[in-house]
Amino acid sequence: MKNYKYIIKSSLFVLMALAVLNSCNDDEFLDKKPLGTATEGDLAAGGYEEKAFGLYGKIRTQDGITSWDRYWFQNIRSDDAQKGSTATDAATRGNVMDKFQYSPTEFSAYWDGHYSLIFACNDLIVDIDASGLTDQGTMINKAEAMVIRAFAFFDLRRDYGEVPIILKKIVVPSDGIKVKSTVAEVDAQIISDLEFAAANLPDSWPAYPGRATKGFANALFAKLYLYQEEWSKSLEKSELVINSGKYMLENSYTTLFSEAGDNSKESIFEVQFLREAGVNYSNNYWESQGVRGAGTWDLGWGFNVPTQNLVDAYETGDPRKDATILFSGQNDGFGLTVPESPLLVAQPYWNKKAYTTPSIRQGYGENKNHWKNIKILRYADVLLMAAEAANESGNATKASDYLELVRDRARGTSSVLPKVTDLSQSGLRTAIKHERRIELAMENERFYDLVRWGDAPSVLAGLGYQVKNQFYPIPQTAIDQSGGILKQNPDYN
Repeated sequence: MKNYKYIIKSSLFVLMALAVLNSCNDDEFLDKKPLGTATEGDLAAGGYEEKAFGLYGKIRTQDGITSWDRYWFQNIRSDDAQKGSTATDAATRGNVMDKFQYSPTEFSAYWDGHYSLIFACNDLIVDIDASGLTDQGTMINKAEAMVIRAFAFFDLRRDYGEVPIILKKIVVPSDGIKVKSTVAEVDAQIISDLEFAAANLPDSWPAYPGRATKGFANALFAKLYLYQEEWSKSLEKSELVINSGKYMLENSYTTLFSEAGDNSKESIFEVQFLREAGVNYSNNYWESQGVRGAGTWDLGWGFNVPTQNLVDAYETGDPRKDATILFSGQNDGFGLTVPESPLLVAQPYWNKKAYTTPSIRQGYGENKNHWKNIKILRYADVLLMAAEAANESGNATKASDYLELVRDRARGTSSVLPKVTDLSQSGLRTAIKHERRIELAMENERFYDLVRWGDAPSVLAGLGYQVKNQFYPIPQTAIDQSGGILKQNPDYN
C-alpha cells in the first residue's frame, strides 16, 4: 500500500535507524553511535522506546532469526521446497535439511540467534520491572518485549521441543546456562508473555507499521493453542483477531507478494526492510532465494526452490500457483521470459514470493532483493486457523465460512476453485489441510503443520524423515558451553 510505504520511508525511518546495520557496511558508519542498541538520548520521547525499537532491529539483523537459516529450518524440511542452487553449493546443509540427516554441529546460529533475541527482551523487561514505572507507554514497551520473547520461544519449541527458559539478564556467562524445560513449561511461559502482551499492546501503530500489536499477540496465541489441540481456545483467539476489524484480506493474492503488498491490510506482523540511496536495512533472507543466473538474471543465490510435489498440488486454474512459483522458460508476469539453463542454474522452479518487480530493480540499480518485508503472520493464516479450530470443535458451518473466505480471495473474478461441498468433519479437515498448504506455500508453515497433524511420517518418509526428526538436535556448542548441564535431545546422543 502506497501510504504505508511513505510511512516506512519517513516516520518509520527513525525506528529502522536504531537497528543494527547490515553486516556489510561502509567504513563511513564506523564513527557513528552504535545502531541497534539503546543509546541514551537518541529519542526525545524518553522512557524505554529506544530499547523497544532495538528489538525490531535485532529480529532483522540477528543471525538465525530472519536470516536464511529461517527457511532452512522452516521450509526446506517440508515437501514444498528443496535446497536449490547448484548440487555442490551448501551440499552439507542440503543433506541435513532435505534428507533429514540432522547434525548437532550444523545450524548453531539458529539456536544462538533466538536466545540472543530472548536475552535482549529480558534486558528490557528486567529494567522496566526494576524501575517501578507503570505508565501506559512503559507497559507497552514491556508488552513489546514480551510478545517478541514469546515469538522466539515459540520458534524454539517447534524446532527443538524442550529448551531452557531463561528470563533474567545475562550478567555473567553462567546466567545463560540452565537445564531444559518441558514443552508444557515452555508453552506456559509463552502463554504468560502473550497474556500480558495482549492486554497492553495497542491495536495498531499508525505511525510505525512493523511494531507489535494486540493482533500479533492474539494470532500467536491462536497458533500456540492449535499446536496444543486446544481447539476452542484457538478459535477464541483467532476470532479476537477476526472480529477486531483491524485486518482484511488483500484483494489480490498476487499484489500481496509484490512490493505493494508490504504492510497491507492483511499484515499482522512483518519484519521491515528498507532500501534507499546509501541505506540498506535488510538481511540475506530474500537475496539468498533469488533466481541464480547471469547478467540481468543474477537475482540471488538460488536457494529454497519449490518442488515438483508442490507444483502438482495446485487445483487446476488456481491463480496462486503463478503467484507462488516462478517457472524457468515462462513469463514472469511482468512481460519478461525467465531464461533456462545455461543462463540460469538448472532449476525448473523458483520462489515467486521472493521475486521482485523488474522496474523496481531497475530503479534501485540492483538485482538482489533487499527491500521487501518478511511476512511472519498474516490474516489469511488466522482465518485458516479459525477454520481448523472450528472444524475440530464440531462447527462445520463456521469452519466452511472461514475456509471459503480464503478460497474466494484466491479465485478472484474467475470461476475456478469450486466451493468445498463435503462438510463432514473429515472432508473439511482434508480441505483445510490442502488450503493451508496452498495459501501459505513457501511461507514456512508446511513442515510444522505436517508434524502437528501427525502426517509427517507418511508424507516425508521418502525424504528420510523419522519421528525423531520432528525436533532438531541441540547444538553441540551450546551443550559444551553449558558444561554438560544442557542435555541432548533423545535419539541424537
